[in-house]
Amino acid sequence: MTVVEFFGCSFLAFGPPVAMFALTIAHDPIRIIILIAASFFWLVSLLLSSTVWLAFYPVTPQLTFGLICSVFIQEAFRYLMYKVLRKTENGLQEVTDIVRITDYRHILSYASGLGFGIISGAFSLVNILADSVGPATVGLKKGSDIFMLISAAQSLAMILLHTFWSVIFFNAFDVKNYYHIGYVVASHLLVSCLTLLNSSEFFGVTLSLSYLVLSITGVIAFQVAGGTLASFRKFVTCK
Repeated sequence: MTVVEFFGCSFLAFGPPVAMFALTIAHDPIRIIILIAASFFWLVSLLLSSTVWLAFYPVTPQLTFGLICSVFIQEAFRYLMYKVLRKTENGLQEVTDIVRITDYRHILSYASGLGFGIISGAFSLVNILADSVGPATVGLKKGSDIFMLISAAQSLAMILLHTFWSVIFFNAFDVKNYYHIGYVVASHLLVSCLTLLNSSEFFGVTLSLSYLVLSITGVIAFQVAGGTLASFRKFVTCK
């Protein structure tokens, strides 16, 4: 049963992101490089967040403080990734087949966001998946028996959110839309703080609100990338 749970939670959390990578990233070396670079930036933000947490833990051991600091540090590194991409556009233009790379900025931001999301999801879930194979079974005598499932679903939401956030964030700086910048930071704080409710086993509240934010964020990202209702209808009908 533990092995089944391991594969089920793994496929739930990483199935859609892996499919997105295989269908939209894997065929283009530039997108792969950007995805890996974004993953590295997120890892550096994690290292810095850990350093801040260790430095301030004797003063304020509250988890909320470390979580809020981590969100702002991640967003700072998302902005740094944005600046790096914009500075290297001319160089990327020389090694890509795209006629004008500036016309495909939303694709670069998508690749960057997916890199942020995948590595974030991997670090948030890898220890849980390692424990899920046994020898014990979570929830058999104590705790919730759906903890693994909730963790996998939450990880999937964060992966997709990071992808959408980067699309919105990068475009917002290009067009100087500070409302969208504020939305990205605020929604990141909201979803992250919602996970604190899991300690009280308010899983339904956490997941419901997280996926509500995911839906809203996905619509905004679709719009800023140039999507319309007509194009979405053509996509659904495969025209």
